Amino acid sequence: QVQLVESGGGLVQPGGSLRLSCAASLSIFSLRPMGWYRQAPGNERELVATITSGGTTNYADSVKGRFTISRDNAKKTVYLQMNSLKPEDTAVYYCHAVGSNYWGQGTQVTVSA
Repeated sequence: QVQLVESGGGLVQPGGSLRLSCAASLSIFSLRPMGWYRQAPGNERELVATITSGGTTNYADSVKGRFTISRDNAKKTVYLQMNSLKPEDTAVYYCHAVGSNYWGQGTQVTVSA
């Protein structure tokens, strides 16, 4: 059974940092593009960042320069380093195996003073 398990969410003050992790029990993980998405209350789920098997990254304009996606294929884990967090970054963050139906359960990130 495929599982994507996120961790690392929490409450942080504006300007702070968090690092999300997603551990994947996926076969051929190293060949799969992976992504982070987020959904705020009342909003649709939106792309945050993706990373290909070769390490090419793509970011939403709203997070460019602040967030960094990375992966460790040996650990079958994808990360999202979030710096300079803003209140508008508050959302549930989901890990996704791009092109598949596999999603994590989500982890809450709240940015508030």
